[in-house]
Amino acid sequence: MTSFYDFAATRIDGHSHALSDYRGKVVLVVNTASACGFTPQLQGLQQLYQRYADQGLVILGFPCNQFGQQDKGSNAEIASFCQRNYGVDFPMMSKVDVNGAQAHPLFTWLKAQAPGILGTEMIKWNFTKFLLGRDGQVLQRFAPKDTPQSLTPAIEAALQARPT
Repeated sequence: MTSFYDFAATRIDGHSHALSDYRGKVVLVVNTASACGFTPQLQGLQQLYQRYADQGLVILGFPCNQFGQQDKGSNAEIASFCQRNYGVDFPMMSKVDVNGAQAHPLFTWLKAQAPGILGTEMIKWNFTKFLLGRDGQVLQRFAPKDTPQSLTPAIEAALQARPT
């Protein structure tokens, strides 16, 4: 796989979704969790989505239960929690693994494209974020502690850039 657009994911409602549908958009991929100290970032992510969606930003949330068992619920429970508590209306995908043998292929690719500190590809915790440009290539990886608001300059730069 050579770009984000080569992948598919299952939406939280169970339907398959070709990520090529986001061609030409700036995409922020986030592994989320409902019972994590970083869970309030869902509110900030929703604010980014509301602010920049009309300029071409898409945020994709991928719930993950690999870190401290912090997203034990079903997809329906996760979707309800995110909407009820944080007003999330950006696209949420079905729960996935982001590390290990069962990792979703998208995350395997993202980690290879943008390794973490000291070149490690492993995702260390919930709310690791990957920013992709309009060309479907990874621009930057952000740590869980990076707040959604701190991503604003990178998102604005990506929205202003045009694919080559």
